[in-house]
Amino acid sequence: MNRYESPRSAGEARVRYLDGDFQVLSPGGFVRCAVTGVPIPLDELRYWNVDRQEAYADAAIALRRFQELSAAR
Repeated sequence: MNRYESPRSAGEARVRYLDGDFQVLSPGGFVRCAVTGVPIPLDELRYWNVDRQEAYADAAIALRRFQELSAAR
């Protein structure tokens, strides 16, 4: 995403997570953390899992989720 794209609405966005980037499928201002459910503004989205298509609020939550998924294997 960049600053020249159309403004986002205040609702929840639908996003496809890619390697090192993401694609907004439906406009919105935020996505929800897959673990905590807290809203993450798109401008602050830094952590996600491409395979599971999940967003995470911060690095600690992303690590915890990675460890949970690794232990389940």
